[in-house]
Parts: sequence; structure tokens; C-alpha cells
Amino acid sequence: MQINGIHHVTAIAGPARRNLDFYGRVLGLRLVKKTVNFDDPGTYHLYYGDAAGAPGTILTFFPWEHAAAGRLGVGETQETAFRVPEGAIGYWTHRLVEHGVVHEQPQKRFGETVLAFRDPDGMRLSIVGVPGIESEPAWGEGGIPADYAIRGFHSVSLLLDDAAPTGAILSDVFGFKEIAREGTLIRYQAEGTPLGNIIDLRGAGGFLPARQGAGSVHHIAFRATDDAAQQEMVRRLAENHGIRTTEQKDRNYFRSVYFREPGRVLFEIATDVPGFAVDEAPETLGQALKLPAQYESQRSRIEAVLPELA
Repeated sequence: MQINGIHHVTAIAGPARRNLDFYGRVLGLRLVKKTVNFDDPGTYHLYYGDAAGAPGTILTFFPWEHAAAGRLGVGETQETAFRVPEGAIGYWTHRLVEHGVVHEQPQKRFGETVLAFRDPDGMRLSIVGVPGIESEPAWGEGGIPADYAIRGFHSVSLLLDDAAPTGAILSDVFGFKEIAREGTLIRYQAEGTPLGNIIDLRGAGGFLPARQGAGSVHHIAFRATDDAAQQEMVRRLAENHGIRTTEQKDRNYFRSVYFREPGRVLFEIATDVPGFAVDEAPETLGQALKLPAQYESQRSRIEAVLPELA
């Protein structure tokens, strides 16, 4: 059975140590994989998520020490939102104040309480209070009490010149359905999982185009159960929307294809398999530097140029 929704979100950051401190200590996420950028092995690729590194919980970063700041604009992810129990918003408001995190006052969006804030690079994030998720598993070793801890992605919002063509792909290819509208936001939701099952589209015709940099989301990955499910999505994209993807790329923990959707946001289709425990025991995820096979012979040189994380 195909489970639809977000597989992971990948963003660009500044210094790696600062990134790890914020997402690991302030937000209490688990570092589930420490590897390198496949195209730039002198740079980390850091993966954060829940205890198991489940699809729908994974936020990843390419941290470049001296990356210039990005600029929000059309053709980009506007906000990445996490889920917490409804009663945890007060805790998180206090925690953001305590750690000096730039944030807004809680507000209502589609009937849910949303606490918007930014990471040290200016990436737009939010925490959404969701009723009835108190009993869901949470990573209990990140310094956040389990009653308040993050439980995967709630949603991402995209800033687009025209929302309709992107909405058509969400519906036809990725199994989302439009469920509500509020102001300029159109909400799409996928069934089958509570994690990362919401995409909000905001039409902003005539707004400046995005400029990628630190604080920008590089791409959003959608789930495909396996290779066959991925190929079916590739077929629908080509036959129904005239969009071709890249060839499949093996990312060790999932297999991926990429394409630009009509609004110019970079989308990925990533398989759920084989998962993050393929080269590490579940209890030690994220502790060792894992390199793609083609770089293993260069380990000493790569380790020498990567910045210290602790």
C-alpha cells in the first residue's frame, strides 16, 4: 500500500556546529545520520528526525560555513512546520524566549494554534499544536520532555506565482486532496499517515523570485513506498503533466528522482526503503560519520576538512 506525504525536507544552513546545536539541543531532534553532500564531500549532510528516522520526520541540511543568506520569494518553500501536542504551545513559547529565538505570537491557522519562528540562518519554521497526539512516540533523549516533544512534520507551505498547476500535481501524482482555503492559503492533505501529510499553497503573483542561500529550503521530498510506486509517479508526471524527472539516484538511505514542478520548486520523490538503519544500528544512529562507497577511500582527507561538530 502506498503511503503518501512528505518524506523529508532539505535546506541550506550556515555553520554546521550552530545548526546541530539549534536542531539537536533547542528543538530536541535526533541526529539520525551524519554523512556528506554526495556532490560536495567536503560538506556535511546532516539528517534530523525522530527516534527511528521515520519518513515524515526528517529535516536535512547542507551546512556551508560561509553561505550567503537566501531571500524568500516565489518558487520556494515559505515555512516548514512541526507537530506537537496541542497543550505544548505554551512550553514551546517559553523555550523559544529562553533561548533567544526570534518568533511571532501564537496565531490560529485552519483552527490550529501556530507558533512561527526562525532558526539562526533565518529559515522559517513553525510549531503547530495538534489535538490527540499525546500518545504518539517521541524522541525522549533530546532534552525535551516527551509530553512536549516534536512529533514529525505537520506541513510545508509553498509560495507560488500560481497555485493551480502545483495543486494539480499534488492531487494527481502525490495523492493529496484540497480540503480547505483560508485567505490566500489553499490546504492539501494526504490520507494514510499523520506525518507530513499537509501542503499549503500560497499564491503571490508578482512577488520577487526566491534566491537560494542560508535559510532557504533546497527541496521537498515526497514519499514512494518502493521503486514501483516511484515509477508510477514518474509515469503520471510524464503522461499527465509533461514533466520529466532525472534518472534515479541512489542516496544510500533512499532512492530518488527530482524535477521542477510548475511553480519552480524543486521536488524529489524518495523511496521509504531501505531506511537509515541500513548501515547503523537503530540505537546508534547519527553517531558515526557515514560516507558513500565512492568516498570511503578518501575518508582521512574528508574528515580533515569537515568542521568539528562538538
